[in-house]
Amino acid sequence: MTAPHRPTPDEIADARKRIAPHFARTPLVRLDLGFPDRQIFLKLETLSPIGAFKLRPALNAMLSRNPAELAKGVAVTSSGNMAYGMAWAARLVGVPMVAYMYRGAPQTKIDGVRALGGEVRFVSAETWWDYITDVDHPDAPELLINPVIDQAVLAGNGSIGMEIIEDLPDVDVVLNPYGGGSMTTGVASALKAASDRCRVFAVEDDSAAPVSAALAAGQIVTIETRPSFIKSIGAPSLVPQLWPVARELIDGAIAVSPGEVCDAMRLLFKKAKVVAEGAGAASLAAAIARPDLKGNIVCVISGGNIDAAAYSTVLGGGIPSA
Repeated sequence: MTAPHRPTPDEIADARKRIAPHFARTPLVRLDLGFPDRQIFLKLETLSPIGAFKLRPALNAMLSRNPAELAKGVAVTSSGNMAYGMAWAARLVGVPMVAYMYRGAPQTKIDGVRALGGEVRFVSAETWWDYITDVDHPDAPELLINPVIDQAVLAGNGSIGMEIIEDLPDVDVVLNPYGGGSMTTGVASALKAASDRCRVFAVEDDSAAPVSAALAAGQIVTIETRPSFIKSIGAPSLVPQLWPVARELIDGAIAVSPGEVCDAMRLLFKKAKVVAEGAGAASLAAAIARPDLKGNIVCVISGGNIDAAAYSTVLGGGIPSA
């Protein structure tokens, strides 16, 4: 696979135009928390047709392909939301779809894939990571689209940053949940091309924070992880093909605890009536945890696909089991 590069403004604009007929612009809304020196804004990707931002990269990855490439179907490796998005896009195009997922992925995402006609094939966590990092790939006929390093995926994610800068030209900080890094890279590419003032931070679950570790060490490292209910961010390491690109774009990393994320989820429900999954609320948790960040702060609320039982635990004041 060709090494990914920072998506250009033209690539991002083309992606946005390509997906626009199928994906309504998501709103940027202010969350009034009474801070005197900073304003918090929410980029509500929870309002996408699948409840998460991943429909953008999935659509762009599908719609930018030659139809002949998709003749035998499409496949993706995902913890849930990218699989959900790819199933939606595959149904739109009219081709079979397969998701490689690990057991323990949120049931709501598994059910979403199947409801859209996708097939779920479970693999071990180790195999799943090998597919993500392109160390290995399934022996299957479908076109495998990498959810992290595919160039069309990065450009599709850049449409989020383009919308942010249009709605809030004087944005100072954007906080992005960092899983594989494709969203952060795409969003930061759009923002940095348009603004000299905006800083972009990767937000992680401190149960598994490889970006923070890599920045501290000056290189990719493998870390010990702890079980966490937050499934869409956190990994034992970073995707090596993407890290050089992401590293040049981000201004730092912020690791938040599952407890802080649950507090943010409850705050989103109470103050904005927004349902966010753990990864989706991590950006708001980071904004609250870092009072040194000033000015106009945008939190990308990346998704709201959380199992009902886990969300009930959060609203009841607890932290869901891993």
